[in-house]
Amino acid sequence: MIVFPAIDLKGGQVVRLAEGDMKRATVYGDNPAAQAALFVGAGAQHLHVVDLDGSFAGSAQNREAVESIVKAFPGHVQLGGGIRKREDVEGWFGAGVSRVVMGSAALKDPEFVKDMAREFEGGIVVAVDAKNGMVATEGWAEVSDVPVVDLARRFEDAGVAALLFTDIGRDGLLKGVNIDATVELARQVDIPVIASGGVKGLDDIHVLSLYAKEGIEGVITGRALYDGRLDLAAALAMAAKS
Repeated sequence: MIVFPAIDLKGGQVVRLAEGDMKRATVYGDNPAAQAALFVGAGAQHLHVVDLDGSFAGSAQNREAVESIVKAFPGHVQLGGGIRKREDVEGWFGAGVSRVVMGSAALKDPEFVKDMAREFEGGIVVAVDAKNGMVATEGWAEVSDVPVVDLARRFEDAGVAALLFTDIGRDGLLKGVNIDATVELARQVDIPVIASGGVKGLDDIHVLSLYAKEGIEGVITGRALYDGRLDLAAALAMAAKS
């Protein structure tokens, strides 16, 4: 199982939000590249980056910061936030990003996302962000009437690399991952699932790793790392056993 330490960007700074609320941002640093280097030092080979401003604007707003992270991180960088056009996808792959995460576009223009998944094999991750079981988009500002599983199943034949499942009600709150909902999604689709939202410590990593063979590809963690509740090296070691 892969552990993805997270770097969320707002105004060029490293932040974490509570429940996706831009007004509830905690700043953890103003040097994203340095933060990426710290994760490298702990042994991380995968990194999850989000352009939070881009999620709301619908286009890249922290390009310079992302590019600095890619240069500082020799492993695989997975990027999300406002990526909704072909030129965005092509541009980020050209800049060295390994995977692109698409959420709003997956709901509003699924054929486009499928086209990208087929063209960039293994490079497209579909974000299925849930609020009370329904898909949320536009930086989680809008909640649709589409159930998470229904959206996920639309991409089963498209060559999508993974589904990124986030329980918004837990994100950034250290409440623990919604294990039941995450595993249930993995069981209902043939696409690997990445868990996100609420990781509070090593126990979450352990429990998720027990379901690795049922389709849980990885887990994203942010605030627990920044607050010192989770040691990245220990998390990586535990995940490697799965």
